[in-house]
Amino acid sequence: MKNRIRFYPLFALGLVGALLLAIVPPAGAVPSFARQTGLACNACHTVAPQLNAFGRYFKLHGYVLGPNKLTGGSSKLSISELPPLSAMAIASDSLTRQAQPDSQNGTVQFPQQLSVFYAGAISEHMGAFAQLTYEQPDAHFSMDNTDIRYARDVNWGDQTLVWGLTLNNNPTVQDVWNSTPAWGFPFISSAVAPMPGASPLIAGPLAQNVAGVGAYAWLNNTWYGELTVYRSSQTGVTLPYTSSSTAVIAGVAPYWRLAWEHPWVTGNGQSDLEVGTLGLNTRLYPGGGHPLSGPTDNYLDVGADAQYQYINGNDSLALHAIYIHERQELNASSAYGLAANPNGHLNSWNVNASYYWNEAYGPTLSYFSISGSADPLLYAPAPVSGSVADFPDSRGWILQWTWVPTLNVQASVQYVLYNKFNGASANYDGSGRSASDNDTLYLAVWLLW
Repeated sequence: MKNRIRFYPLFALGLVGALLLAIVPPAGAVPSFARQTGLACNACHTVAPQLNAFGRYFKLHGYVLGPNKLTGGSSKLSISELPPLSAMAIASDSLTRQAQPDSQNGTVQFPQQLSVFYAGAISEHMGAFAQLTYEQPDAHFSMDNTDIRYARDVNWGDQTLVWGLTLNNNPTVQDVWNSTPAWGFPFISSAVAPMPGASPLIAGPLAQNVAGVGAYAWLNNTWYGELTVYRSSQTGVTLPYTSSSTAVIAGVAPYWRLAWEHPWVTGNGQSDLEVGTLGLNTRLYPGGGHPLSGPTDNYLDVGADAQYQYINGNDSLALHAIYIHERQELNASSAYGLAANPNGHLNSWNVNASYYWNEAYGPTLSYFSISGSADPLLYAPAPVSGSVADFPDSRGWILQWTWVPTLNVQASVQYVLYNKFNGASANYDGSGRSASDNDTLYLAVWLLW
């Protein structure tokens, strides 16, 4: 008989969450950036971390807001004696429809994640968003999403241009739209529930394992273009990289981004539409005992995205969609017996919609899909994480309700429902587990201060 979900951990977490919410005073700002600018967090966000038009303006200007940005003056920025530090904590409870083999169902994490941020101006035209994160299984802090920027304005006639440089460690973390992977929905999720076994490189596998430097331009608040090149910069491994390292970039991996944005007034509200494309071309040495020379695995990720945002007073609607196609030439992996086929592909979809009333509460509905070519070595049978069908295909829905009692506190109830997992709906892993056994109920309290 399948294990039934037990709700007493949820009651305990709910009680803890209620106590936390009760003792947190009303907040007027996102911690570091708000202390720097003196603005409430809803000046830059609808509901964090979703950016509004002013939030995108602020990020593209290098996380700097001063007199020179608003009036064209040249006064120097005054740096506070206190560094712009802030912190974030997430406490959560995760339950799957059926427990994973030989494990307890209902995992409370307190904290699931604890982060310290340096976020704010460094100099007159330079700022940073830098995150150090503690995660419970690792029991130590490590480098998380980081984006350091330098930006300037150029104006001629009625034309405006913002240009800048970015140094970051995660492709798309520098993006200002919430349709791309680094800042896309789901913004938080379970750290213990089974996850699909495949995803395009641009959608997470390289996060915090690369360093990239790039240049971008934003013309007339409408046209955006960026080119960034990445190299491997892995943490927790022996340096310099040797054959024991894995997934090391050969040369550089270029990333590009083009987007068009158009705002307009709709009734009593403000609408904003963005459509764009992005891509990443990567050559990897698989390593893992194989030399960091000779053949490489080549990945070309090309995506298209769109975002529609409507804001009417304290109410907001957001629609996001992204499609990514990854072409794989697995020359090294097929030569070393790590992949059965030298050529393959992945297709990834993520479409979501959210509506928030009074910046305080609202639902989000998301559909996701991953599909690709078969490979019995890349996608082999294994309990929970494997694929008896030799396919990476997974698809399902995410339903979430979020409550924002104050601007720096969020409480969420999220349910992930799988129609297919790692290639099949029933007995997908060869050990009798069904896709629906991985359906996950996730409760989280998210605090920033």
